[in-house]
Amino acid sequence: MEFLIEYGLFFAKIATFAIAIIAVVATVIALASKQKNKKGDLQLIDLSEQLNETKKAIEEKLLTHQQLKARHKKDKKSQKVADKAAKKAAKAGHDEKALAQLYVIDFKGSIDAKEVTSLREEITAVLGVATEQDEVFVRLESGGGMVHGYGLAASQLQRLRDHNIPLTISVDKVAASGGYMMACVANKIIAAPFAILGSIGVIAQIPNFNKLLEKHDIEFEQLTAGEYKRTLTMFGKNDQAGRDKFKQELEETHDLFKQFVTQQRSQIDIDKVATGEHWYGLQAIERNLIDQISTSDDYLLSQLDNRHIIQIKYTQRKKFADKLGKAVAVALESSLLKLFQMQSNQLFK
Repeated sequence: MEFLIEYGLFFAKIATFAIAIIAVVATVIALASKQKNKKGDLQLIDLSEQLNETKKAIEEKLLTHQQLKARHKKDKKSQKVADKAAKKAAKAGHDEKALAQLYVIDFKGSIDAKEVTSLREEITAVLGVATEQDEVFVRLESGGGMVHGYGLAASQLQRLRDHNIPLTISVDKVAASGGYMMACVANKIIAAPFAILGSIGVIAQIPNFNKLLEKHDIEFEQLTAGEYKRTLTMFGKNDQAGRDKFKQELEETHDLFKQFVTQQRSQIDIDKVATGEHWYGLQAIERNLIDQISTSDDYLLSQLDNRHIIQIKYTQRKKFADKLGKAVAVALESSLLKLFQMQSNQLFK
């Protein structure tokens, strides 16, 4: 009898242990499945809290022991008064008047503007909660790239304007070509003194290896249906008619670009700025390309007392291959930027 009791207890322990393992495995599988279906994460960062804590920490380091003690006493008293007022307002059925929100979004664009995927999620999130009293602040950095990619990015920003949400765009380094197409959507553009802006133009270039192939007796055939299905080719022999058609398409794209900028910023003399040239911030403000000379940091500090500043950041989940591809793309983009800087005759020596 005693043996059966001990055996039963042993069996119960084994069963309990097995059930616990099954529960853990099921939880892990469920979480893994959930993470697999989840394409990214939306992160909220309280910049107001960060800036105030930094400011407070520095100020407290500068105070004497007695001054610090008096300050803590004053802060405690102020907080007590504020809590009492909030409690009284809630009891009376009045909502406490909160600060308007300042939503901060970062956009650092690549050539193909693939970052628009995250921008779409961030703007959608903001539109779900923002009011006309709030503001969206975009820290933009891009030298431009593919027309369709930056056209979509500009359209995402236009969603904010369509909902009457004030939009301010800050350029600390560069917003050129497609980058400026995005910037001009804003109600207000601010830029650092030596930020690069403008480059309202269109460029396309393609190598041609036809002579090299002919030299090695290599034939290239290309079949198309439609007179202008392909105008210029890398391996075939290009003719003047193809070049003329390609140039016509570039001009049409440029015209659309100019029309878009004019619609967004009517104060610009488009014929003077749509030459493909770029200007520094101090020159850009004279041409009405921007509205104010300021860094993004100064702007955020100026809004600290009037608005609650919160950063919206959507991060996509990436596989190892994607991370490797991004590293290569960043290295290539960095090399192209250095080449662009070397070609400029306005570099500091």
